[in-house]
Amino acid sequence: MTATTYERATEWPLTGLAVAFLAAYAWPILNPDLPGGLTAALTVVTVVVWALFAVDYGIRVYLAADRWAFVRGHLLDLAVLAVPVFRPLRALRVIPVLLRLNQRAAVSFHGQVATYVAGSVCLVVFIAALAVLDAERDSSDANIETFGDALWWAATTVTTVGYGGRFPTTGEGRWVAVGLMLAGIALVGVVTGALASWFVDRLGRVEVAEAETRDDVARLSEELRLLRSDLGLPPDGQSGSPSIE
Repeated sequence: MTATTYERATEWPLTGLAVAFLAAYAWPILNPDLPGGLTAALTVVTVVVWALFAVDYGIRVYLAADRWAFVRGHLLDLAVLAVPVFRPLRALRVIPVLLRLNQRAAVSFHGQVATYVAGSVCLVVFIAALAVLDAERDSSDANIETFGDALWWAATTVTTVGYGGRFPTTGEGRWVAVGLMLAGIALVGVVTGALASWFVDRLGRVEVAEAETRDDVARLSEELRLLRSDLGLPPDGQSGSPSIE
């Protein structure tokens, strides 16, 4: 089996696991008063899914043509598996769903980018809000105490606004903040690049249209000149009457 065949075969199952991971991770955070048995079961789900993603990473390394190049190109995957604080980022595997839907939709490339970026931003903000609330909730110095506080903090951070009214006070929360800041910078770059590409594309279309118009005018002028010549009329802009033999 090749790496491409494996990735195609496992794309949807892994996406389903990512959604299950996100649900199992988010539920206890959003509702901390869940029964102990249910909380334990959800914890088991997150651990099992994390282990399956670790197996998936190992298989992809094994199937890669150049394994060291694969590892160097997927350092975030490795960090997510190795560092527990980043494990919630495994839920980012739901992003290929957006890409698949975009490819099936009858929209332009720029529309696909806009949809993809918007979905990615919402997902990153949601996960960061969950992660920082999970890290800050038990801190005596915390000022992020509800999911609404966490969402507000994540939105102001990812957009690089940073009002400062809400901020993490724990080490784990600050690591989440660093990741969200980097994601915000990357997303701003993507949006800026997409807008620049759109303007360049529109300008190119206008220039092509103008060139086509000039060609049409030149062709019509030539046809008019030939027609006047056939009728014995003087060239346009010259006076005189047609010659009569």
